[in-house]
Amino acid sequence: MNIGEKLRRLRLQRNLTQEEMADRCELSKGFISQVERDLASPSIATLTDMLECLGSNLQEFFSEKVDEKPVYAQGDMFVKEDEEMLRGSITWLIPSAQKNEMEPILVELGEGGQTQEMPPHEGEEFGYVLSGTVVLKIGGKSHKVRAGESFCLHPNAPHAIENVGKRSAKFLWVSTPPNF
Repeated sequence: MNIGEKLRRLRLQRNLTQEEMADRCELSKGFISQVERDLASPSIATLTDMLECLGSNLQEFFSEKVDEKPVYAQGDMFVKEDEEMLRGSITWLIPSAQKNEMEPILVELGEGGQTQEMPPHEGEEFGYVLSGTVVLKIGGKSHKVRAGESFCLHPNAPHAIENVGKRSAKFLWVSTPPNF
């Protein structure tokens, strides 16, 4: 990590000159300049003071938090042909979605295909049928869901989805917490 460059960017984000920062931190402008060019290293106490003057702290400053990626291309997605589903596939739309609070997947079921039965769990599930017709089976009841229709459930019973149509069915399925 380039401490000097990171301090400089933080100072410029706050619209401060080196002189203004030096005044706030009770340091010399020359010292600020040397630190920003990595010609001098501040002590931990001095770095803490500098960061406080910039509205930050050591934890935030040294955090290697990576900006989250908001858009995913098709090449980022992972497709799995799933034998357990009987003629089906799952596309994980967000890489590493299991670390999030929700997990969206795109499911395609061939004729007669079915998801494996999911046990009851805390959370919610939402689905939107893009094409075909599926049957949502939950707690011994069956609900037909056609293209353009959606379902939402708090899965307090075992549940599965089956394609009972003569052609492929495709639906978006979002679960919170992630469980796919």
